[in-house]
Amino acid sequence: MTAGADHDSGVVSDGRLEELVHEVLEAPAPWAIVQAGEPVLRRPAARYDGQLPDELLHRLLDAMRAYLPERGVGLAAPQIGIPLALAVISDPATVPTEFAEARERSPLTAFDLINPVLTPIGTSRRTFYEGCLSVVGYTAVVTRHHQVHLDAFDRHGDAYQRELTGWPARIAQHETDHLHGVLYLDRAEPRSLSSMVNHERLWTQPTPLAAAQALGFPAPADPSVAGGHESQSGAGQTG
Repeated sequence: MTAGADHDSGVVSDGRLEELVHEVLEAPAPWAIVQAGEPVLRRPAARYDGQLPDELLHRLLDAMRAYLPERGVGLAAPQIGIPLALAVISDPATVPTEFAEARERSPLTAFDLINPVLTPIGTSRRTFYEGCLSVVGYTAVVTRHHQVHLDAFDRHGDAYQRELTGWPARIAQHETDHLHGVLYLDRAEPRSLSSMVNHERLWTQPTPLAAAQALGFPAPADPSVAGGHESQSGAGQTG
């Protein structure tokens, strides 16, 4: 699926946005997620301000949620070629207890993020391997805030707030980055980069300490702030 914005200006009219959403909704399943190199992934998404009819917005968000099971735990609109500040998150957290504890990961009921703003709470950070549906086949270590405050709107236009800790905070940061034209690789430890095949073969431990030693990137100072791969089965993606 190609990027929704014009490759030169990045500006899309409301009418064209509606056309793009219809094209996405009518595309064969599963969607072909936009891959790194498309301009829509590198431009800040437009603030959502009612550019779509409510019914069409709801259909889009529902379809984005429906895409996630067995594929990822979050999806941002630019990843399907739509340059609007919309994202969805859902995490069944079907991982072994050892990994769930290391990641502070528990089931997360699906919810929408419209025009999300994240504010770090405190200075604590956590380091984990992370992947992305828009960077197929690779994974790398990323350090992110351990706890964040989320301000966003729901699909009905109502503002909401929530505090997220551990893995939910990581997912929200990853998806919000997409809305600012940032990929997880921009924040990753370069020497930690691994093909997904090699990650599954070599680096599926609960923490990236062994990978840090072998690949030559800085290891977390304290094992308690390290983490394992973010996938549902060991090979999935955040978003």
